[in-house]
Amino acid sequence: MIWDVAAACLLLTRLPLPNLPAEAFARQAQAAWAFPLAGLVVAVIAGVTGETLLQMGLGAVPAAGLTVALLALLTGAMHEDGLADTADGLWGGRDRERRLEIMKDSTVGTYGVLALVFSVGLRWSALSILLPQGTGALIAAAMLSRAVLPALMAGLPP
Repeated sequence: MIWDVAAACLLLTRLPLPNLPAEAFARQAQAAWAFPLAGLVVAVIAGVTGETLLQMGLGAVPAAGLTVALLALLTGAMHEDGLADTADGLWGGRDRERRLEIMKDSTVGTYGVLALVFSVGLRWSALSILLPQGTGALIAAAMLSRAVLPALMAGLPP
């Protein structure tokens, strides 16, 4: 069980996890059930940091902005990268082949940038309201968003 959580953290975060046995790496395919726990780990780190910034007297808006930035760093901005690729592909291509080609391209287009601006802005705004109330909403969102992944993995074609 612990190796599944470690494997989920290896896959979904950029947390340094040194000295893991080979078993943790071998369990990545079976670790999908632990994705919400990886979200919990990330949210607790970010939430404690955000709460600490508030306790140090930093306002809610800058504390929330730094918390959003920390979340992106902890996850390697994987969500942001996927969002930008998806936005570019869905709105930048005329047909299926062109959309897939755009999604594979490493550059970010106008639609990707807009999606990132809106996404970060909305999260920043939401956290500036929610963070002073505690970290419960942040933890719930991080766990729920990762709980959806195994269902999508099972239900969508490879």
